[in-house]
Amino acid sequence: MSLKIALLGILDLAPMTGYDLKKSIEASVAHFWSADQSQIYRTLAALVADGLAEVEVIPQDGRPDRREHHITPAGRAALNDWLRSPLEPETPHDAFLMRLFFVGTLGVPATRAVLRARRSQAIAMLAGLRSVAEQDQTHREPDDRAPDDLGRRLRFATLRNGILHAEAELAWLNETKEALG
Repeated sequence: MSLKIALLGILDLAPMTGYDLKKSIEASVAHFWSADQSQIYRTLAALVADGLAEVEVIPQDGRPDRREHHITPAGRAALNDWLRSPLEPETPHDAFLMRLFFVGTLGVPATRAVLRARRSQAIAMLAGLRSVAEQDQTHREPDDRAPDDLGRRLRFATLRNGILHAEAELAWLNETKEALG
């Protein structure tokens, strides 16, 4: 999947500025998709150039104009085409697992250091995901009568996936640490 599709999907939820998109990514999908601010702005420019998004300039008093991006019908069609396309096989790349695979050559202390560092990352990720779940009321109490309830439930499902993966990784890290003796 490309960042282009991720941004189209988020813009399909609501019009946003590049800054708003970055905040939305951090608060919703960062556990499985990330992008830095410069990537977001480059991709937004490409979406506009391709006619998949458009920009509405909103004047603001005493501040720079707000450049709000909206998905276009062509952008929605591209997003829908991607959603309907066959799933592509994924080829995972995990720098941590590659490091762990080889760190044994440096001995047990270096291995423990790598595991500790990853454990700290997993704890921080889990805390962040749990915080998102606690703060976002739409994740906790879906309303079956709401027209977008399915979307909310699926967004919650991806959040639960992240939480469960972080919990599983912490359990695995503990098991691996114990195996080192």
